[in-house]
Amino acid sequence: MFKTLLVLFYFAFISACGADNATDQQWRALDVNNTVLLTLPHGKVVIELAPQFSPKHVEQFSALVKKSFYDGTTFYRVIDGFVAQAGPKDGSKKDKLVPVLAIEGEFSIDKNTPFTAVQKGDLFAPQTGFQAGFALANDNNNRAWLTHCPGTLAMARGNDADSASSHFYFVIGQAPRYLDRIMTIFGRVVYGMEHIQAIQRTSVIEGEYAVDSRKHTAIISMKLMSDVPKAERIIIEVESTESAAFTERLVKRRARDHEFFYKKPPPVLDVCQVPIRSRLVKLPN
Repeated sequence: MFKTLLVLFYFAFISACGADNATDQQWRALDVNNTVLLTLPHGKVVIELAPQFSPKHVEQFSALVKKSFYDGTTFYRVIDGFVAQAGPKDGSKKDKLVPVLAIEGEFSIDKNTPFTAVQKGDLFAPQTGFQAGFALANDNNNRAWLTHCPGTLAMARGNDADSASSHFYFVIGQAPRYLDRIMTIFGRVVYGMEHIQAIQRTSVIEGEYAVDSRKHTAIISMKLMSDVPKAERIIIEVESTESAAFTERLVKRRARDHEFFYKKPPPVLDVCQVPIRSRLVKLPN
């Protein structure tokens, strides 16, 4: 039993960290103007925004963050294995003041743009892969979209495709890929995912008492990293998904050649089962 646990620990470690020894050239610094520091009662979270894919959503979200719009709001819709959603009270004056946005569910891609392929014939798309650390899918016809992998940040909306404004959610469970293309993903968690997972669930099973709204997890503060005093910044670097080392890691992950796999799984690799590594450069002083 002890030996089995050691083997399982070893695999958990190399899955998260990779078997190769990444060099400094295989890491990418985050732009502090497109990085958000979210402070929850139980810890801090760093989010990388994606203006290259969802520029209007990033622009509006960033403007709201700069105004401390989200400070004091709560995660009011948190479903285990699904999403954690936050924002101002529906129908409130604060809520109504925010302009609605046209959906940015898809975008055009240039064939010359770096793209690291993961899987053809994905259940939800002809092709999946990575670009600048973000998991993408495409239709082999110059149209692409971000995928709902765990840790992604997206904007909530009503039934109208163009009705998103300020309410957002994190994916906290299995990848709800059926939401791809019909919602706007505009960021991802790169540090502190354990704190996102620890957000109070608000959805209960039948027969349980409803969760008192006073117990909902509040946002202490949300700031662009560029607005955080340098001494208080959390500086993260992320794995470059355009490097040869990353491509090699994908090959190894798909092959599952380790002796632990005494029965070989099919050579299939879900884009949402490829964690993009982060490394801590600096914590607050």
